Amino acid sequence: MKTKKSLIGYAFISPWIVGFAVLTAFPVFYSLFLSFQKVKVTTDGIQTEYVNFDNFSYAFAVDALFTQKILTFLEELVLSVPIIIVFSLIIALLLNMPIKFKGFFRTIFFLPVIIASGPVMKELMEQGVTSIPSIEQYAIFEMIMSGTEGFLNELIIYLMDNLIFILWFSGVQILIFLAGLQKVDHQIYEAAKIDGASTWELFWKVTLPSLTPMVIVNTIYTIVMYSIFALNPVIDHIQVNMFEIKTGLGYASALAWIYFLVIAIVLSISVGLLTLRVNKKYG
Repeated sequence: MKTKKSLIGYAFISPWIVGFAVLTAFPVFYSLFLSFQKVKVTTDGIQTEYVNFDNFSYAFAVDALFTQKILTFLEELVLSVPIIIVFSLIIALLLNMPIKFKGFFRTIFFLPVIIASGPVMKELMEQGVTSIPSIEQYAIFEMIMSGTEGFLNELIIYLMDNLIFILWFSGVQILIFLAGLQKVDHQIYEAAKIDGASTWELFWKVTLPSLTPMVIVNTIYTIVMYSIFALNPVIDHIQVNMFEIKTGLGYASALAWIYFLVIAIVLSISVGLLTLRVNKKYG
């Protein structure tokens, strides 16, 4: 009976196993193979020539544009991810309050996730609707900029230029935080209030520690989502090199693997720092 149940289980998951092997695993390992090859597409098919690590060294030693786009991507990632996480948490806290039309507001904040595809976002960016129009002319903006300098100035300018674009990435994170907030035991809040805890203390001592797993999950999701977005300049650079005669599929595969390793390192550092901070504070 146990063997029969196992066979039934494998029969149900076999389409996924076959699909993963053919559509995911094989392309991944084949791209790794191509990253060490010089690839030529001819009438006789794809011809490869082993070039060792030449594609990888070319990416760092010659292709300055790729290095520049990677650094720009990392800078935007460091700025955007905390903003998205904080904004999502704030909206989730507001939507968790006993207000009318909560379902409507949840739909409004989640709607960009459905419609924000690459072509749609590209058109919106070209029309200038992903930033606050004429923000530089506002008196409060001029006052803030006059009182800051250096990196803080760049941060404010980046935030204002990409505010709407960044906030459009927050739909899924808001729902994840909402799910976490609704699972917090209200008796803990009541006990803390009896002990004299203020609203601010409730947030820092009860709400935020309870949402720590959600913060880690949302951080991972946001980094991955931001990294694979269709308008990402690094992805665009990889796609362009796929069809270049001088570089081709081999070099594009090498760029893709470098990009994958960069994202993996960023994810490892982010999750490691968050986990270490949680263990140090609450462990």
